[in-house]
Formats: sequence, C-alpha cells, structure tokens
Amino acid sequence: MIIWLASYPKSGNTWMRTMISSLLYTDDGVFDFSLLKKIDQFPEKKFFKNFVKDFSDFDNIKKNWIVAQDQINLDKQIKFLKTHQGNFTVGKDSFTNRENTLAIIYIVRDPRNLVRSIANHYTYSINQSCEFLLSSQIIGNKKSFEENQGGLYNLLGKWNDHYISWTRNKTNLLLIKYEDLIKNPKLELKKTVNFLKQYLTLKTDEKKINKIIETTSFNNLKNMEKKGLFKENVLNKKDNSKVNFFHLGPANNWKDNLNEDIKNKIEKNFYKEMVELKYL
Repeated sequence: MIIWLASYPKSGNTWMRTMISSLLYTDDGVFDFSLLKKIDQFPEKKFFKNFVKDFSDFDNIKKNWIVAQDQINLDKQIKFLKTHQGNFTVGKDSFTNRENTLAIIYIVRDPRNLVRSIANHYTYSINQSCEFLLSSQIIGNKKSFEENQGGLYNLLGKWNDHYISWTRNKTNLLLIKYEDLIKNPKLELKKTVNFLKQYLTLKTDEKKINKIIETTSFNNLKNMEKKGLFKENVLNKKDNSKVNFFHLGPANNWKDNLNEDIKNKIEKNFYKEMVELKYL
C-alpha cells in the first residue's frame, strides 16, 4: 500500500521528503541526500516500462496508472511515493484508488509565493509562471526509456484543481502547509509522526526529532546543494546550467515580487481555496 507525498511543484514536497526519509531510514535523524532515493517518484518510467511503449503517449500512460500501482503493491508492503500528479480521473482512468492508497500527506503553498518559485525552477518570466498556475499543465519527460529513465508525464491541472483533487477525501489525509513548515518545522514533523503511527511502527524520540530538524533546515539543505550533494536539479533553459533548487525558501515573499495585477489575478481565480486555507 502506498502513502503518497503529494504536492503541486515547488510547494515543499522535497523538504518534507527529507524529513520523512530521515525519520524512517536513520537511527539518529541525520539527513543526507542519498536517503531521498528510498522514496521514489511516481509516475516514473521504470514503473511503466513493461506496459507503455511510447512515453510521449499520455493516453497510454494514464490507462496504466492503476496497473503500475498494482504491480508496485504486489509485495503488500507499505511504501512512500512522491508525486506531483493531480489525483484526477481522466476519461475512465483514475490516478489511484483505495486498493493502492493507504494514506496521503499533501503539502500546499500559498500560490502567490509559488509564482516566483515556479519562475526560477522552469526558467519562466513572472507572467509565464502566473499563467502556469492558472492553466491545466502536463509536465514531464516524453523521451524513451533508453534516453531518459527518469520522470514521466504528470497532469497537474490548475493549482486549485490539484489541491482539491488530493484533499477532497479527508479520512486518510494529513494536510501540511509550507508556511507552517517555515514557522514551526518541529511541530509539523511531530504531527507527521503522529499521523504515520496510525499505519506503521515508528521509533523516535526528542533527540532524533531535533537532529532531523537541524539537518533538514532550509539553510543546511541549501549549503549541501552548493557542495554538489543534491542530484535532482533541473537545467536552465537559456544556458543549460543547473538551477538552484533550494533558492529563496523562507525569503520568498510575494509582497516583494508580485505586481498588483498578478496578485489580483491569483486571488480572484483561487479565492475559495485561498480562503479555506486562510491565505486570504
């Protein structure tokens, strides 16, 4: 059964994954980036290579979402998977189902702060980044398995569609706000521990919790990235250089970088969800 770590891109999924991998796969809570390999991303080509021949064919990919998860779950073990895919049903094909999903941790971020982070990550202008959030996007890699064995097409939808898709069923859901991770990461980690204890046995104590918080702080992760220890960077479309993944983090404040038109457009389109999340 799968416990999903789901989020819209640049919402804190990798940060949450550093905490959870330290919690699950270390005795002392000390994080290093090799631990991230223990939490795979889905959809990824390796899970589909026996079912999909043409990785540029999204229709064929979506028809095999459940088939791939059925195969992953043949061992009947609990596993964690990261995803940016929206939990959508497209035609007759659902992204996941109750038979494959044990629980969901959904990480959400104020869409006004996403604008600059998306712009940095994808080498977009601020206007392009805003339109990215407001339109239904498919991201991912369509190259053959031999050319690129990594990520696969993900259907994001609009920011609010993505949020709604994962949070409409609240029975097995933990909602984490990026802003709360910044304000009090220890409290959010403890919430996560208590949530996960419903599904698996965890061995932890205050000393381990403190070490996780220390070694997965934004500044520490950013310093580790500077040393070349982070391997999930994307490339700048303009010059093919690596884009800093841990870019601004807590220093990213929409009040400093969004003009009034873009701010108003985001708030108008996502008003209901932003009020629900207390962003407005």
